[in-house]
Amino acid sequence: MNISLFEHNQTAFDSSVELLDQTGKAAIIHPTGSGKLYIAFKLCEQNPDKTVCWLSPSEYIFETQLENLKADTKGWIPENISFFSYTKLMIMSEGELLNIQPDFIVIDEFHRCGAEMWGQGVARLLNLFPEARILGLSAIAIRYLDNQRDMSDELFDGNVASEMTLGEAIVRGILYSPKYVLSIYAYQSELFRLESKIKRAKSFAAKTKAENYLEALKRSLEKADGLDAIFEKHMPDRKGKYIVFCSNRSHLKEMQSKVPEWFGRIDPQPHLYAVYTEGPSAKKTLSEFKSDNSEHLKLLFAIDMLNEGIHVDDISGVILLRPTVSPIVYKQQIGRALSACKKNKPVIFDVVNNIDNLYSVSTIQEEIQNAITYYRYLGLQNKIVNEHFEIIDETRDAKELFEKLNNTLSAPWDIMYGYAKQYFEEHGDLEVVRTYRTPDGFYLGAWIRTKRRVYSGKQKGVLDEERIRKLEAIGMDWRSKTDRSWDKYFAAAQEYYNTNGNLRVPIYYISESGVRLGEWIRRIRALRKNNSNSKLLDSERIELLDSMGMIWDVPDFVWLQNYNECVEYYKQHGNIDVPKGYVTPSGVKLHLWLKNIQSTLRGQNPYYRVTAEQKHQLEELGFQWKSQYDIAWERGFDHAKEYYDTFGNLNVEALYRSPDGYKLGVWLSTQKTRNQIGKLSQERIDQLNQLGIVWKKPDSWEERFRIAEEYFKEYHDLIRMSSTYQKDGIYIGQWLNEQRKIHNGKRKGKSLTEDQIQRLESIGMIWVRKEEYIWQQQFEDVKEYYENHGNIDIPDDYYSKHGKLLLSWIKRQQFAYRHGNLNEERTKKLQSLGLIREYFNDQG
Repeated sequence: MNISLFEHNQTAFDSSVELLDQTGKAAIIHPTGSGKLYIAFKLCEQNPDKTVCWLSPSEYIFETQLENLKADTKGWIPENISFFSYTKLMIMSEGELLNIQPDFIVIDEFHRCGAEMWGQGVARLLNLFPEARILGLSAIAIRYLDNQRDMSDELFDGNVASEMTLGEAIVRGILYSPKYVLSIYAYQSELFRLESKIKRAKSFAAKTKAENYLEALKRSLEKADGLDAIFEKHMPDRKGKYIVFCSNRSHLKEMQSKVPEWFGRIDPQPHLYAVYTEGPSAKKTLSEFKSDNSEHLKLLFAIDMLNEGIHVDDISGVILLRPTVSPIVYKQQIGRALSACKKNKPVIFDVVNNIDNLYSVSTIQEEIQNAITYYRYLGLQNKIVNEHFEIIDETRDAKELFEKLNNTLSAPWDIMYGYAKQYFEEHGDLEVVRTYRTPDGFYLGAWIRTKRRVYSGKQKGVLDEERIRKLEAIGMDWRSKTDRSWDKYFAAAQEYYNTNGNLRVPIYYISESGVRLGEWIRRIRALRKNNSNSKLLDSERIELLDSMGMIWDVPDFVWLQNYNECVEYYKQHGNIDVPKGYVTPSGVKLHLWLKNIQSTLRGQNPYYRVTAEQKHQLEELGFQWKSQYDIAWERGFDHAKEYYDTFGNLNVEALYRSPDGYKLGVWLSTQKTRNQIGKLSQERIDQLNQLGIVWKKPDSWEERFRIAEEYFKEYHDLIRMSSTYQKDGIYIGQWLNEQRKIHNGKRKGKSLTEDQIQRLESIGMIWVRKEEYIWQQQFEDVKEYYENHGNIDIPDDYYSKHGKLLLSWIKRQQFAYRHGNLNEERTKKLQSLGLIREYFNDQG
C-alpha cells in the first residue's frame, strides 16, 4: 500500500467504507489541515479496478492536491480517477456524462454544491448513476449565507461518517495547539475621538478622572511593543514561511508597504510573494513560495485563494491582518498554519486595526472547552492532549484602560435616568439619536445605547431587574438602533417584493410610506461587498434577503445571466463560437458580451471585470481569450517551429505550404514585411530569431542556381527534374520552369541576363518545356530509324538509343491525330517524313 493514514483518518475511512456499503453515501467533515483528502485517495487505492469520478471546485485545486500526494507517496498517484470541475460537469451533455460510468463519486468541498448552477450539474450526475457510491469531503457542511442549508443532509441524507471541529482537533493533538498572539496596528484615530469626548464632558470630576485614564492609556500604548518588536519576539522561525491574510487587493498592497517597518528587524530583505485568485500566475507564485528554501524570511500575501483546497507543508505561521473577517474564513485562515503532519508549534498573529475590534478567540476556545467536557464525560481523558491555546495578549492593559475610560465618561444612573424620563415625557419614546446631548451637556443618546448593549450582553455593566423595569416603563425598546432601522427598511423591502416579485429596486425608489428603499438596498450591497462589520447585516438578515432573490452584486448578476446563455448556446452547438450580431431568444447580445469580455482580459476594456473563476468557467466552454490576430500568429509560429525542427532552418519558399496545407511561406514573408515597417513586436522578433530566421536573404537566384548545379552534377540532367522537387524547402523544379518562361518571353517585365543564360545552359538547361523536349527527342529517333531503314515497320520490341519503345510512341501520336489532339506543328513534322503521311492514311 502507498497511503498510510493518520489514526483519526483511518477511523474516518473505516466508518465511511461501512456507510458506503450500507447506504451508498458518506460525508466526512474535518477541519482544514487534518488531511481528510487522503481518505478519498485511500478509497481510490483500495479500489484500483473501479472508476472514481472526482469533483472539485477547480482543476487548479485538484492538480495541487495531486502534487502533494505524489510528494508524500514517493511518486504514486491513482490512475482510476476521472476528474471534472463543477463548471465542466455543468456544461457536459447527457452523452458525455453517461461515458463516465463511475463506481464511486468523490465530491470535494461538497458545501460548494449548494450553488445553483454547480448544484444542477452534480444533481444530473447523481441522477444518471444512482448506484454509484458517493463520498463527500468538506471542512464545513453548513451554507451560512444560504438559509443555513446543511449540505450533508441534502447530498448524503445525513450519513456523516466522521465529524470533527477545529477545537476538537486541537484538543486531541491532531492539529498542533498554536501560539496565538493578539495585537493592534492602528489606534491614533481612536485616541483623538476619546480626547474630543473628554473635552465635552460637563462633570469636572468625571472629566479629571477620564483625563487620567486617557494618559494612562496613552502611556500603555506607547510602552507596548510595536508590531516590529512583536513579530521579532514571537516569530519562532526567522527564516520560515508565513501566510499574510488581507481583506482585499487594496488592503494587501497597503500591508505590503508595511513590510520594511514591521519585519525589518527580522530580515531586511524578506522574500515577498502575493496571490489574489486562482490561475497560472498564482500557481507559479505558490510553487515558488513552496520551493523557496533560502535563508530569508518568506511572506506570502494572500486574499482568499488559500482558504480551501490548497496546502503548504512547512508553514511556520499565519498573520491575520484584518479589519474584519467572517467566522468561517477566520477558521480556514487559522487552519492554514495547522496540519496533521506538522512537527513544530505554529504561531498565529491576530492583528486588528483599532481598539474597538480587540476580542479573544472565543469561538475556538468554546470548541476546545466543549471537546474537553465531552471526553471527560465519557471518561476518555487520555484523548485530551491540549486544553487551550497559548494566547499572548499584547493589548490586555490597553483594553482594560479603554473600558474604564468609557465608564468614567458616563454620568450616575439616577441623573441619566432623570434625563431619559424627561425626554420620554416630551417626545413619547426613547428613540434618542446617539449624538443627542441634554441642555446640561450629558450624552443621553450614548447612555441609552449603552443600556441596550448591556441588556443584550454585548457590553459589561450593571442593569438589574428594577432598572430594566423602570426603563421599560418610559418606553424603552431594547433593540438597537440598527435593529429598529432594519425592521423599518426590511418591511418596505417585503412590500416591494410582494408587489414586484423581486428586489431589483431602482436606486431612487421611495416607498409610499416615505422609506428610501433604493438607497437602502444600495447601502446593504455595499456593506456586504466591503465585508463590513456593520451589525446591520448579519448572516440571518442576509438569508432573509436571499429568500426574496436579493442580487448582491449587479455585475455578477449580469455575468450569471449572460453566462447561462453561453451554456445554453454551448449545449445546442457544442461551442461558443457565437456569430457576429447574435442575440439570444431572451434578448442577450451574446456575441457583443463575449467580445467585451475578451477585450477585458487583454486589458483593452476598463468597464468590465472578470474574476479568475469566471475566466475558468468560460474556458471550460472552449472560449478563446486571445484576439484572432494573436491566434493566427501563434498558428503560424507553430508551423514555423515544426519546419525548423524538421529542416534545421527557416529557408522557406514564398509558395511553400506545410504538409497540412498551411501557407507557411506567405506567413513568413508577412512577418518579414511587418518587421521592416516596425509593426512586429520585439517579443515576436525574438521568437523568430530563435528559429534562425533570415530577415533579408542573399540573392535568391544565386541560391537556386547553386542547388540546380548540384543536381546536374549528380544526375547529369535538368529536364527530367520533377516540378515538385525541393531542397531546403526550395522548389527548384518550379524555379527552373519559371526561368524557361522568362527566357521565352512569357513573363512581362522580367528577363535573364546573358550571364545567367550561359550559366544555366552550362548545366544542361533546355529552354523548351520537358514534354516538348521529350517529344522532339522521340521524333528524332523515329526520323533516324526511317533514314536508316527506308521504312517505319518498327518491331514491337525495338528500343531507341534513349531507351524508348518507338512503336508505342507512334501509336500514341496516331491516337492523338485521330482525335484532333495533335497540334499543327507536330502534324507537319510527322508528315515531313513522307511515308509517315501514307502510314497514317493506310492505317486509318
